[in-house]
Amino acid sequence: IANTGFLSLCAYGRVTGLALEVGAGVSHVTSVCLGQTWREATYRLGVAGGFLSSYLHSLLMESPNDPSVLKALKKKTVIQLKKQCCYVSMDYEGDLHDQGYHHPARFQAPDGHWITLDKERFCCPEPLFQPKLLHQSSPGLHHLALQSLQKVPDHARRDTVGNIVLSGGSSMFPGFPERICLELNALFHSTGCQIQVLASPERGTAAWAGGSMAASLTSFQHAWMSKGKYQEHGAGYVLKIF
Repeated sequence: IANTGFLSLCAYGRVTGLALEVGAGVSHVTSVCLGQTWREATYRLGVAGGFLSSYLHSLLMESPNDPSVLKALKKKTVIQLKKQCCYVSMDYEGDLHDQGYHHPARFQAPDGHWITLDKERFCCPEPLFQPKLLHQSSPGLHHLALQSLQKVPDHARRDTVGNIVLSGGSSMFPGFPERICLELNALFHSTGCQIQVLASPERGTAAWAGGSMAASLTSFQHAWMSKGKYQEHGAGYVLKIF
């Protein structure tokens, strides 16, 4: 049992930094200093992969595609469509209003029908930056990152800012690392601080990789709990050990 933000940092070889996790069910922004999570600097965003898949489906239902074909799409097909065709725009409003920036993509459903995606390609992941598109009042991921960094004590902030990492399957959209970096640099412009974001090609499973690394450390060995101890002390013993 460990904080996934910390594990994501471990996957990048860091124990201090800011983890931006965008998973299937929820997104988190977590500041970590020397392996310790700053609880007051941890934020949750109720926009993640599952919500984006549903949003994409609703966007397509408003498109010129055959409604009967769209209604027949299974959830796993919509997820595949999202992963294969969607991307993050660097200028959402500009792309939305300029047809010249639309780059349609075609996707063949398992039943053989073709689906054409136009602006839906970059509209789908935009709620990560503008949750209001999903009728949520929360700030976007980049604003939550700023709020998190502002809660970090002054002596640890520079190291935290210098190690911003991405993790989670829904951080794999093309253009996502660049957009996060762009938005954060705009927010930090007045500080003169240049933000860089670390985005490993394997970031989709960063928390799992980090968990494997953390569990292999000699310093972690004292934290193991045997099945026998669990059976003897019960589930509450987990909280005592970890």
